[in-house]
Amino acid sequence: LRVEKQTKDSVTFSWSFGRYQLRVWHSPFRLEILCEQEVMVTFNSKDKLWFERLQHRPRATCCAPSGPSSIGADLCLHGFRHVYGLPQHADNLQLRDTRDGEPYRLYNLDVFAYPLYSRLGLYGSVPLMVAHKPDRTLGVFWLNASETFINIQYSDHQVTFVSVRADPQTDVHWLSESGMIDCMVLLGPSPQQLFAQYAQLTGYQALPPLFALGYHQCRWNYIDEADVKSVDAGFDRHSIPYDVIWLDIEHTDGKRYFTWDPVHFPEPAKLQQHLEKKNRKLVIISDPHIKVDPSWSLYCEARDRGHFVKDREGQIFKGSCWPGESSYLDFSSSATRAWYSRCFGLDKYKGSTPSLFVWNDMNEPSVFSGPELTMPKDAVHCGDWEHRDLHNLYGFYQHMATVEGLITRSGGLERPFVLSRSFFAGSQRLGAVWTGDNVANWEYLKISVPMVLSLSLAGIAFCGADVGGFIQDPEPELLVRWYQAAALQPFFRGHSANVTNRREPWLFGDEVTAAIRTVIQQRYSLLPYWYTLFHQAHTSALPPLRPLWVEFPEEESTFSVDSHYMLGGALLACPVTEPGIQEIKVLLPGSDEIWYDIHSALVYKGGRTLSLPVTLDTVSLDDNFTPNCNLLSPQGTADGELYLDDGHSFRYRDRKAFCLRTFDCNTVIQSVTILGVKSKPSAVIVHASETPTYTSMTPENKPPKQPLSNNTCSYCVSCYSGWLLRYICVGMCVFNISK
Repeated sequence: LRVEKQTKDSVTFSWSFGRYQLRVWHSPFRLEILCEQEVMVTFNSKDKLWFERLQHRPRATCCAPSGPSSIGADLCLHGFRHVYGLPQHADNLQLRDTRDGEPYRLYNLDVFAYPLYSRLGLYGSVPLMVAHKPDRTLGVFWLNASETFINIQYSDHQVTFVSVRADPQTDVHWLSESGMIDCMVLLGPSPQQLFAQYAQLTGYQALPPLFALGYHQCRWNYIDEADVKSVDAGFDRHSIPYDVIWLDIEHTDGKRYFTWDPVHFPEPAKLQQHLEKKNRKLVIISDPHIKVDPSWSLYCEARDRGHFVKDREGQIFKGSCWPGESSYLDFSSSATRAWYSRCFGLDKYKGSTPSLFVWNDMNEPSVFSGPELTMPKDAVHCGDWEHRDLHNLYGFYQHMATVEGLITRSGGLERPFVLSRSFFAGSQRLGAVWTGDNVANWEYLKISVPMVLSLSLAGIAFCGADVGGFIQDPEPELLVRWYQAAALQPFFRGHSANVTNRREPWLFGDEVTAAIRTVIQQRYSLLPYWYTLFHQAHTSALPPLRPLWVEFPEEESTFSVDSHYMLGGALLACPVTEPGIQEIKVLLPGSDEIWYDIHSALVYKGGRTLSLPVTLDTVSLDDNFTPNCNLLSPQGTADGELYLDDGHSFRYRDRKAFCLRTFDCNTVIQSVTILGVKSKPSAVIVHASETPTYTSMTPENKPPKQPLSNNTCSYCVSCYSGWLLRYICVGMCVFNISK
């Protein structure tokens, strides 16, 4: 950064060999960020910069001893007419102009059966806005954990006095209740660079253990150990794969976390060992409220060591939640987090084993007796901070303490899995989140897609929605469609409330069971791909779920699409989210792209909207390039990547403990399917760097011809059914197809 120009009113800095510039005016204060002399962002363009000076008054004399403490600022994003982000809201992917209603609110709340297409706050908050236009993606990160409102105004108007059309712009106004102005502009310019810039500030997505990417089965609540074993056996009996079964609050002794109901779960360690024999895990819930019970040692220990939030008079804050009268752990304190982490130790958490993992719920925090069902803003945390100052961080801190607890439990060797309902910027480096208490109807299925896309754009890559809807009972068609949609989202969990009918996949008749079995099996067939995508998120911040414009940034037709999306760079998913549908429309981006239907192997040119027939069995999934070798370009080339490690430990951090392979038809091939050949080939020539070994996989089980030399071999493929060529080959290979 160097000073390029200075006047009595302003100073101009430049960097990147003068490509970027920053102009600063002191009266009135204003900042402009330019790229190649073109203004991209103006800070304080509307002169709405605002901050209230803190005061010092006795706490007992007022609700806010520091007095009013709000802050605010406005930014103009020049040339942009599409902005995204600011999760969590049950709304479209593209943020709406707020002149027609309320601003977007970031304030973590427990909202049961949340309203749709609402700008009110939900369970988590990420104050990141992403703006995109064909030649640039940029972000605005407003680092503030207090209640925050964001107004958005799109402007694309005619400049009549010169009879030309002005460039579009988006004006954004941030206003937070307290804190400081800590605003960062991320310049991209590509979506991928923006994701990496944000991750450098807040952290990269944690690499989850492999089992966490499988299917999870949950209910509030499985009644007892026999019930858990019966459900577990049901998956085996119906040949439906799954990895994790979950227990809600009823598994505890009177809603006391870190305990077990002595009648219904008398031998929890044996239950976990029973599941572990099948490589399955158990997840239990652990909420932030602690039952006020002077006879309970954990409560007494937390009370006596000062681990609870205080009220404005300095006494332990008490509110109500599932156990009744409760106190709330002060996770903003590092001492409290360390104490809570130790509670997960195998020596302290009786009945737990290394195959037990954790679910943090109700951590907005939810307080049934509090304003908006949360903690009063004048509650006091460690360091004399009021709750208003760090409200949106509360669940993040519990998530952090739980993750550290599981890592410490394993001696630092094993990756944790922790799901949290509440989250903030940076939660991606801890684990997974979900979209909360949704409802079993078609509109909630439909809104789940833009909700998880918004989370993905804001760095929270490991996310999903409760399959079937948490509240109410789904009709069979809705349940099947929800499984099909959720299997193509990162976190895949069936979950339902205690007042709903049982919902195990085999309870709706053979047709539904078969459809659900198929989609879960397809999820497992894609696990290597999912795992590779999470490696990319962990190392480069690329989210597994991507709006179409992330992969096709110059195509404006994709900018408002949130009904379908890319799963990595290879698969385009279009879930069916309406009842009785016989046909869906899918936008296939890229006029030079070739797309394949992965079920029928039909080939489609990109750059158009396609109408596809669907049945109840249909999962609409189109293939751009995958671990299969699909010939995509006019030159007949394709590439891909595969990441492998042991699936559970931190040993992947040692370069010797993982395998990363790039597939570009010059690689080690395990199994190959070649699509896109326009006519039946007479032969396939495989050029290898060393003499390959082969196992025939032809329908007739005929072996291929022997190598013609040490580095060349040839197959006759006249006996193959269709144009699918399958074999096992060890060696570095290039495929030439003779027509």
